[in-house]
Amino acid sequence: METERKVVRVSFETVNYDPEKIAPYTLEDPLTFLDGSKVKNSDDWQKRREEILGIFAREMFGQQPPEPQELVIEKIEEKVGALAGFAVRTQYKMYFRKDKTGPSINWLVLRPRYAAKPATPVIFLNYNGNHELITDEEVVIPDTWCRGEVHTLPRKRGVMCDPNSDTVMPAGMLLSAGYAVVTACYCEVSPDPVHDETDPRYYQDVFAYTGVFELWGKRDESRTDNITALGAWAWALARGADLAESIPELDCSKMVITGFSRLGKAALLAAARDERFAVCVPIQCGGGGAKLAKRNFGENITTEMEKFPHWYCKAYRKYADDPAKLLTFDQHLLVAAVAPRKLLIGGFDSPWFDTEGEYLACKAASSAWEICGKSGLPAVDYPADYDTSAIGEYLGYYRRTEGHGIADFDWLQLLRFTEK
Repeated sequence: METERKVVRVSFETVNYDPEKIAPYTLEDPLTFLDGSKVKNSDDWQKRREEILGIFAREMFGQQPPEPQELVIEKIEEKVGALAGFAVRTQYKMYFRKDKTGPSINWLVLRPRYAAKPATPVIFLNYNGNHELITDEEVVIPDTWCRGEVHTLPRKRGVMCDPNSDTVMPAGMLLSAGYAVVTACYCEVSPDPVHDETDPRYYQDVFAYTGVFELWGKRDESRTDNITALGAWAWALARGADLAESIPELDCSKMVITGFSRLGKAALLAAARDERFAVCVPIQCGGGGAKLAKRNFGENITTEMEKFPHWYCKAYRKYADDPAKLLTFDQHLLVAAVAPRKLLIGGFDSPWFDTEGEYLACKAASSAWEICGKSGLPAVDYPADYDTSAIGEYLGYYRRTEGHGIADFDWLQLLRFTEK
C-alpha cells in the first residue's frame, strides 16, 4: 500500500502540441521593476537582476543554498601525459567540512599539457560518472546511486568517446583549442530518482534531498521556497568554479559553463546566480530552463511538477492550471539574468522541448544586454536547423537535428561563441 501511495502517474494528456492552441500571453518587461519604474542604465540593471533572482528563488527554484563553511580539496591522482600524452589528468575529492565527514564530490580535470598560457575551464556536471568521459582505467567509478536503471547495471568507461552516441565529450578538441574540462557526476551532488520509482529507498520525496542537502539542515516542509535539486546542482557548479580558481594552470577570468537537459537548466540557473561564469551554453534545457512556460507547448508546469517535483519548489505548482494567465514571470527573465555576460542557447526539434519557445525567450530577454551596452540577439527570424544567423556576440540561439544530448556540433558552437 505504501508503494502505491508514492508512485505518481503523470498526466501526459495535459501536453499541448498544437500551435493553434497556444493561448494569448503577455511577457513581463525585463527592464521594468516590480514597482513599475524603468531600468535606465547598467547600474539599474544589476538591481533589476537581483530582483529577478529573488522572484525565481521564491516562486520556482527555491532559495539559493548557502556557500560552504569549509571547502577542503584533495588531489587524489594525477597523470601527466594522459590522452596519448597530450593532457594532464587530475582527480580531486572535495569535502565541505573541515574533518571531511559528510557529503563529498569527485571532480575530474583535464587540461592541455603543452599549453602556452593558462587554459579556460569548461565546467559541467555529467550524468553517470567521470569514467564515462574517457577510457582511462584510473578514473574513479562512483559507488553512489546513479540515474535511472544505471545504478543496477555495470558502469561503462568512455561511453562519451563514442561518436555514434547522442552525447559526446571531445576532450581532444577542447584541449587542443586551449580549454580545460572540469566535471563531476550530478548524482554525487544529490540523486535524481524517477517519478514512478517503486523501491521505497529511492522515493523522490526523501531520497532526492540527500547528498549535499545534508549540509543545509532539516527541511521545513511548511515552506514553499525550500532549496531544490536544481538549486543544489547549480550550487555544485559554483563549487566547480571554486575548484578551478584553486588551479594555477587555469584562467578563470572567462569560465564557461554548460550542460544538457536538466543539467542545462542547472547551468543556466548557476550562471544567472554566479557572475563568475563569463559564458553559459545550456543545451536542450527545455521546460524549466529557457523555454517560455506561458506558451504551454510541450513540457509544461503540470508535467514538471508531477514528474520532477524535487526540481522545483512548492510555490511553482500554483501556476500549473493556466500559466498564460497565472504566471507573473517567465523564463525570459532567467535568460536575461545572465546579461551582460555571454549566453548561447542550443535547442533541437523535439516538440516536448519547444525550442521555438527558447528562441522567443532569448528574443524577449535581448533588451537586458542592450541596456548594458552589449549587442543582443540578432534581428533574424526563427532560424532553421544549423542556421547560425541568430548567434550574436553576447546572446545567441541555434537548433539542430541530432538526438537529445550534447553533440559535436554543440561543442563547436560553444567554442566559436566563446571566442567571438
